[in-house]
Amino acid sequence: MSSADPGGLQVLPEELESREAWLEPFDWYRTMREDAPVRYDSDRRTWDVFRYEDVKRILDDDETFSVNPRMADGFREPDRPEEGLIFETMLFQDPPRHDELRGIVDDAFEPRALTDLEPKIREFAIDLLGEAFAGEDGTTELVDAFAYPLPVTVIAELLGVPAEDRDRFKRWSDTLVEATSADEDTEEYNERQRAAQMEMASYFFEMIEDRRESPRDDLMTQIVTRELEDGSRLSEEEALGTCILLLVAGNITTTNLITNAVRCFSDHDLFEELRGEASVQTAIEEVLRYRSPVQAMSRVATEDATIRGSTIEAGDRLIVWLGSANRDERQFDDADAFVPDRTPNQHLGFGHGTHYCLGAPLARLEAKVAIEELLDRTSTVEVADTELQPTRSSLVYGVESLPVTYETSE
Repeated sequence: MSSADPGGLQVLPEELESREAWLEPFDWYRTMREDAPVRYDSDRRTWDVFRYEDVKRILDDDETFSVNPRMADGFREPDRPEEGLIFETMLFQDPPRHDELRGIVDDAFEPRALTDLEPKIREFAIDLLGEAFAGEDGTTELVDAFAYPLPVTVIAELLGVPAEDRDRFKRWSDTLVEATSADEDTEEYNERQRAAQMEMASYFFEMIEDRRESPRDDLMTQIVTRELEDGSRLSEEEALGTCILLLVAGNITTTNLITNAVRCFSDHDLFEELRGEASVQTAIEEVLRYRSPVQAMSRVATEDATIRGSTIEAGDRLIVWLGSANRDERQFDDADAFVPDRTPNQHLGFGHGTHYCLGAPLARLEAKVAIEELLDRTSTVEVADTELQPTRSSLVYGVESLPVTYETSE
């Protein structure tokens, strides 16, 4: 595990290394659910878990399966301090520390706060669509023109970061979640990771110091000034790690949710249906199941455990495949079909248990607003005939670019 690979997710299984396999991993998932629902990959020194029941069990058991990578056998502390900042965030902390850290920012993602934020999100979406779909008809690249800038502008608004810096945010975020490729020099990959981490650290350190001296009405101020239960505040390193986590989680996942939604709706010719009585929100839940923006999560066994006859020893790493669990025919009827009005839909697209995604309500709202405003702006939308490239990540699932053809409704 490299120092730039805290969760152990940056190396895809050999079966998913090709472009075609990572674009459509679902046949492989099905095979693994049937033939090897729990398997040990000696090349990655990792257990892979594929069935819904087992994935949910692991995510629900914090005592046996930790999110802290330091618990893993062979863990090596990062060489540079900035590379370890992410370990101090809620993402890699177990209760009770996780709950304390989450409590610092929790209320910013509660329904009342999001209700107040919705008009701003809609304003951002309308402005971006006005630029991206300017002509009466044509072609636009959805990711760069709309799906990326919307969530990054929203998280910048929340944090109090100047929106004009969003291009830097995209570069940093893309770098931090990218996976290594078989033909790339490992040191070049690690150096690119280090450079992004150092640039982000420098940027946010300046903001943290500014908010300590001159508090404002924004989430950044809340992060650096709010007291924990014992009366202490986050250290500078913990505040920085939290900012980085919110930046990456606050735009990468939602970008791919919006992109995956447009891809699903186009592939299944659903835009007209969604302009009618069909529920956009219910259809987005099916996107979260069918093409989950996060395909996998990492855990470490804290004690010996048995799953389907396999003994997982304390210190072993596990990857739970959300994308496979969400296609498990034991849980979902007609699991490989996209059913826009599927209910109930108890997918694991945002995880489960203690570490259920903090930003899930915001991501749902952003995606709903994005699709509603896209439908209002256009009379037709179709994914252009092109060779799609998957995101270069074994954590985040989507495509790097999604050209669409359209006709406007104006």
